[in-house]
Amino acid sequence: MAGPAQSSDRPHIPVLLRPLLEAVAPVQGVWADGTFGAGGYARGLLSAGANLVVGIDRDPLVFDMARDWAGDYGDRLRLEQGTFSDLDRLAGEPLDGVVLDLGVSSMQLDLAERGFSFMKDGPLDMRMSQSGPSAADIVNTASEAELADILFQYGEERASRRIAKAIVAARVTQAFETTRQLVEVIESCLPRPKPGQSHPATRSFQAIRIAVNDEFGQLIAGLEAAERALKPGGKLAVVTFHSMEDRVVKRFLQARASSGARLGGGRRLALCAAGCRRHPRLPSHAEKGDWPGRAGAGRQPARPLGPPAGRHPDRGRCDARFSLSVFCIDRHGARLLGL
Repeated sequence: MAGPAQSSDRPHIPVLLRPLLEAVAPVQGVWADGTFGAGGYARGLLSAGANLVVGIDRDPLVFDMARDWAGDYGDRLRLEQGTFSDLDRLAGEPLDGVVLDLGVSSMQLDLAERGFSFMKDGPLDMRMSQSGPSAADIVNTASEAELADILFQYGEERASRRIAKAIVAARVTQAFETTRQLVEVIESCLPRPKPGQSHPATRSFQAIRIAVNDEFGQLIAGLEAAERALKPGGKLAVVTFHSMEDRVVKRFLQARASSGARLGGGRRLALCAAGCRRHPRLPSHAEKGDWPGRAGAGRQPARPLGPPAGRHPDRGRCDARFSLSVFCIDRHGARLLGL
């Protein structure tokens, strides 16, 4: 099946699109792209042979952006606003495959008004769905202990208590409204970074974003939704960006594979690895050229004098590598298939 002609604008190409498509080949039937974003995986799956892709995203902005090209695919592409934790209901039919690319997108980081970026001043928001409590709500109302827990558990920030104490002290005189206010408080708690090191606010902004969007809760629920939605033999491909996401995904899938747990619908199935990379995967030079935002985030062999070329300025070494896991539902128990 031939895809539509490309628009004049350069299409978004996710950093691990090619290795993901190779890992799940052959691509056929009905797939869900649970993190639709700019549509890179959806386009790739359609070009690789999927009959239908259901694109799911909680950010309403992505559907406005897709309006110019989504119609070119006709009834082969269906878009649904919602979270991937509800993907089985949103898909509405058994799936041959599910793709999840976790975390924040470069598109969201690049828009100062969304409040995800510590490099651009904007409202302290960070809401992917553009609804519910914002980052400002959490920063201005959470207790010092709660803030410290968020920073440590979701950002692995070693100075979490010091930063939490400074936030609580600062908000007594003025409530936090902008990203710049928060960045200045965090910077006051940490030493100036050496050349090549991450910005001091990297871990704190990651942690607050995860808390605002309940990203780990959504991740677990999304993996469970994929269990319910996938047909026997269906494939689940998950791209993670930082080590905490990677641990959640690997432990969840390994637990299912080892236990042969009873999954949704009452069928006794197991998850078996169709290519689980035990070590994080650095993007190739070609893949780095595909996506200048997230692609350059890999750790360099030699310590750079500045941020590696192409690395998004809001990405840091706590978000250092991509990892691709591909699992499939199998009635015959867990078995490592390899790539």
